[in-house]
Amino acid sequence: MEIVHIAAECYPVAKAGGLGDVVGALPKYQGELGHIAKVVMPMYRTKFLYNNDWELVHEGNHQIGPHFFHYSVIKEKTNKLGFDLYLIDINGLLDREKIYGYDDDTERFLAFQVAFCDWLNKWQHKPDVVHCHDHHTGLIPFMFKHCFEFRERLADIPTVFTVHNGQYQGWIGWEKYYYLPAFDSWKWGMLDWDNTINPMASAVKCAWKVTTVSNSYLGELKESANGLEKLFDYEQGKSLGILNGIDTEVWDPLTDTMIVKNYDKELVEKGKQKNKRELAGQFGLDPDKPLISFVGRLVGEKAADLLPDAISQSIYQHHGNANFLVLGSGDPALEDKLDQMKHQFGGYFNSYIGYSEPLSHQIYAGSDFLLMPSRVEPCGLNQMYALRYGTVPMVRNIGGLRDTVTDMGDWQGFGIRFDQPTVWDITYSVGRAIDLYNNKPDLYSWMRGHMMEIDHSWDSSAQQYIDLYKSLK
Repeated sequence: MEIVHIAAECYPVAKAGGLGDVVGALPKYQGELGHIAKVVMPMYRTKFLYNNDWELVHEGNHQIGPHFFHYSVIKEKTNKLGFDLYLIDINGLLDREKIYGYDDDTERFLAFQVAFCDWLNKWQHKPDVVHCHDHHTGLIPFMFKHCFEFRERLADIPTVFTVHNGQYQGWIGWEKYYYLPAFDSWKWGMLDWDNTINPMASAVKCAWKVTTVSNSYLGELKESANGLEKLFDYEQGKSLGILNGIDTEVWDPLTDTMIVKNYDKELVEKGKQKNKRELAGQFGLDPDKPLISFVGRLVGEKAADLLPDAISQSIYQHHGNANFLVLGSGDPALEDKLDQMKHQFGGYFNSYIGYSEPLSHQIYAGSDFLLMPSRVEPCGLNQMYALRYGTVPMVRNIGGLRDTVTDMGDWQGFGIRFDQPTVWDITYSVGRAIDLYNNKPDLYSWMRGHMMEIDHSWDSSAQQYIDLYKSLK
């Protein structure tokens, strides 16, 4: 099969979160299954762009509303990522360093989608499926079916839409409806939700199939989807959850070049101790105490706003018997608060504000526990990285965290789960972690060995997507 993935992110080209990891890995594993997988994304001005060789494969012109634009499509020459990578460039819109966060993001991603449809419309052949990821590509299924210039050639191309995060939907006011290519006005309802053009809602209505990144999240969207609950419930017949995998070639403690000491299941105790000492030395922490870390965006979805109180109360209530480390960026006020805590709790807590891929690998390798108190977690990859590195995940019982982590109090459990995103639940879980680390060495050792054997590679998930695509023919 020929599969075209279209997304706003793809690791290592440009990544803001788990979406980039998925789009950077899934096509590679589909290629290993014998299929032709391609990725199309915007041409941001990133290091990857400047450090690799490209060839121009297409140029065209189009418009969004009154704005005419020229676009070009370039292809990475060497198949470096294990799949064909195409970047669409539009001067003045996509030629930015950051992925998101601009006042004209609506115009940027709308133009990107229009350019993609225009380019695909001129192909000599048709791909077997177009797989759209999140709201930045959510209008493509509508354009294929209902925009006059595209529907003749593109309407019969199967589309799959994956919801990576249902909270962000790409809302566009109806006053900008004319930004879309001319469409059948009788179909305006396929764009609308609550009197707004909603790209995510449109994709759920128009795509041939809809997937979410875990089974539990599919169910949760019917209860909490930022206003789209009834839509997800109505469209459940064409929806299914396929759990994300992780790229086990990138995330392998035995071969990881970003950590101080490599190890496997047999060498996990010595390997983690060496990595922990390096991490503790770098951040002024005690390597003999359990190290509990948080890696992620400092935003409400991740319940990061609870970290200052949860960490300070844990230090007081548990008499400083654990150390804490935070890596992340997001809410400026929260960043400042965590920065100030470094002075108040020196020797017990430290943080790195920002993002560092090498440091994140070192944290997974050197930490004893990984804290994920998320309010929303469609799938979560961090807990899978932690499992791979023998780091016990401490997670809220929600979404993909529920699907991938079993509490140590249950049969063959290997993690710590709690029910609510509250300071009390986190503090209580920290107590369980300290008790496990200090008083239950046999259980702790078994848990680490067991979790490192769990297969969260993309092999199974990639095949599930292939089976889904084939069902559309």
